Amino acid sequence: MFKNWRISSLNGVLLAAYFIPAWTLVAFNIMIAPVHGLYERPSVAVALFISDQLHMWGMSTVRAAWLLALSRITVVSFFVVFLVSLCVPRMRKASDEALGIALGIGSVISLASLVMASKVGEMAALRLHVTELLLLLGAAVVLAIEPPAVTQSAETAPASNQPPRIVRHY
Repeated sequence: MFKNWRISSLNGVLLAAYFIPAWTLVAFNIMIAPVHGLYERPSVAVALFISDQLHMWGMSTVRAAWLLALSRITVVSFFVVFLVSLCVPRMRKASDEALGIALGIGSVISLASLVMASKVGEMAALRLHVTELLLLLGAAVVLAIEPPAVTQSAETAPASNQPPRIVRHY
């Protein structure tokens, strides 16, 4: 079963093992109590930036919190699609697309949260978002650099011992 796994697939599984529970809990806390969930540690930099820099109060803060929760749930859903497509052997080649989308959207969210944390001076949130961004960018680099998966027909084709034929057309 594990003969044709790639490094990017294994890296994606490890990332999904972190991001699915962590970001799902944060998103559900925001969905249940938007303002209280927004002011918890993973999102406090976003909350402080929204209230102090953008001067959003009341329902505007709640809408921004729901937008953050929706974006995190979107990343989690793409990680789940990646894991499901990785488990089905005939869909394994398409799993890179779901992983790439999850890495792209997750990197944008982490980068935006990182910038917001640096603007408001929240050091704990800054370290958290730097770590998440480096995880996501490292996986994106591995996914981009690793060569595509070898197909079964090319793997099982017999190697020919004859030199290639040169065809000349005059």
